[in-house]
Amino acid sequence: MTPSSRPEVGRAEFADGHAVALRDRLRAAGLRATKPRVAVLTWLAGHPHSTADQAVSAVRPELGGVSTQAVYDVLRACTAAGLLRRIEPAGHPARFEARTADNHHHLVCRHCGRTEDIDCAHGTAPCLSPAHSAGYAVDEAEVVFWGVCPDCRTAAPSGDQLADPNRGARSGNAPGR
Repeated sequence: MTPSSRPEVGRAEFADGHAVALRDRLRAAGLRATKPRVAVLTWLAGHPHSTADQAVSAVRPELGGVSTQAVYDVLRACTAAGLLRRIEPAGHPARFEARTADNHHHLVCRHCGRTEDIDCAHGTAPCLSPAHSAGYAVDEAEVVFWGVCPDCRTAAPSGDQLADPNRGARSGNAPGR
């Protein structure tokens, strides 16, 4: 069969197959495969680094009257089961992603919060080791790179491209505090 004569898999069939795989993953993790869980996982698979509020806004039209608390419960349960990863960049709301089975880090825009995956150049976790472990058995290093994304750099007035609106926030010395 040539590529042009191959029957196409329709979007509905792909979505159905994806939903079946997600339900299987949920059950394998010891969770019930509820409509809210499948909807949230499906949406996050295509929209990594989303906030809980973004997930609520995205799945509510599909699910009807799903509560904000129900989506937060889905995120909590799926994170605890290892199906989602929660990242918490300083000064930004928590974000969730379905990429959990590898060792990667994140690059976060200081202005808009846009977050990108950055593969670890050093292989398996932990890719970094502390100078002194204080007796801990270190199994992971979480690295967050900070900068200004191309969109924000383009939108910034000349000379203000690298300004940090949160400067001091991480040390507790933010103006007005």
